Amino acid sequence: MEKKNNIKILVVDDEKVHRFMLTSLFTEWGWQTVEADDGSTAVSAVEQGPFDAILMDVRMTIMDGMEALQKIHALNPAIPVVIMTAFSSVDSAVEAIKMGAHDYLTKPLDFDRLRQTLEAATQHKRQGRSKKPESALDLDSDIIGNSMPMRELWEMILRVAPTEANILIAGESGTGKELVAAALHKKSLRASGPLVKVNCAALAENLLESELFGHEKGAFTGADRRREGRFVQADHGTLFLDEISETSPSMQAKLLRVLQEHELQRVGGQETIWVDVRVIAATNRDLEREVAAGRFREDLYYRLNVVVLQIPALRDRLGDVPLLAELFLKRFAEKNRRQVKGITPECMDLLSRYPWPGNVRELENSIERGVILMRGEYLDVGGLPLALQRWAGDNVRAVAESEWPATLKDAERLLIIRTLEETGGNRSEAARRLQITRKTLLNKIKNYNVD
Repeated sequence: MEKKNNIKILVVDDEKVHRFMLTSLFTEWGWQTVEADDGSTAVSAVEQGPFDAILMDVRMTIMDGMEALQKIHALNPAIPVVIMTAFSSVDSAVEAIKMGAHDYLTKPLDFDRLRQTLEAATQHKRQGRSKKPESALDLDSDIIGNSMPMRELWEMILRVAPTEANILIAGESGTGKELVAAALHKKSLRASGPLVKVNCAALAENLLESELFGHEKGAFTGADRRREGRFVQADHGTLFLDEISETSPSMQAKLLRVLQEHELQRVGGQETIWVDVRVIAATNRDLEREVAAGRFREDLYYRLNVVVLQIPALRDRLGDVPLLAELFLKRFAEKNRRQVKGITPECMDLLSRYPWPGNVRELENSIERGVILMRGEYLDVGGLPLALQRWAGDNVRAVAESEWPATLKDAERLLIIRTLEETGGNRSEAARRLQITRKTLLNKIKNYNVD
């Protein structure tokens, strides 16, 4: 067995037998170990010497793992901490990941998974020494947005991507869940491996089973040869399961087994196949409600729900619309060989106010349609889909019929109120849209008694 004496692990557990078992195992692997029987002792050990990784139990009598994690992270955030927890307390592990833990393992420990996780943690630490930290603004990705919701999403992506934790991406249709999955894979330690995508709603159950697990020759009518499934194709990489909520209870049980045991059998086969796959699932439904309604297995939900990334709807980040619109305009102008100079102010105003029930996908499709049908050099309202034009007309009529202001001051006050509503109270963004300085906006808010 290859020796890796340069790896130094701090083992933190208040159970002496468990510590002895782990340190003996690590010694066999050629690693150096230091023991701590509680969180307080672990913090002191971190103060005194460097470690490549820390393996720590979450439940201890004197300073539990959560408190120790906070203190260790404050002392040296570069040391990856892997949390050990019983399956019944997975919620604690999820919270630990959010607090900065590198990964978590459930007891009883799988030694192969343990070694893989700790080696990945130490590799991540060493890569971090030579890498410049990335920001949400300089990442090479198709996920576009400078709004606060998107910055927070990017922060979570960067935090959880290097871990081995399963991830659930939640968001409405059209928000970009597949793009987030691709970003997670690209920023993970599995980036050199495959990213395999499966839409669970696109196939009937029997076809989905064959798609995921593969099948043997003769397993069903038309199975004229053996076929490897998507899990095997994603070995040492990432499997993205889109629309996971659309799977049947039977399929959910089979997925759970693979997530728990890391093994599967082809349809019609007896051979057990071991796979090393990280699973990222996505849904546009509220899985907690699906569990409560009995449509989704609770145990599978907790396996997938280690970390949840919630993608904001486009209506909740309308400040990103101009950036997205200009990007799509340039992309489709090049694709269709059109000479396009930009978007008219009236058109951009409509794009920035429309609630976008279809989210980014609807905006992208609207811009593509406009580029294809445009007659001049600028995209205007007339080039947008009729649904957007009708929405704009309905809103103009509503103002004309009931809210049209009697004076110029009333009109300005109404415009400020509506702009603040559209930006969620973000005064800097409202000032940008109104094309005035923030100071001027604040003065007008005060003068017009706008709450």
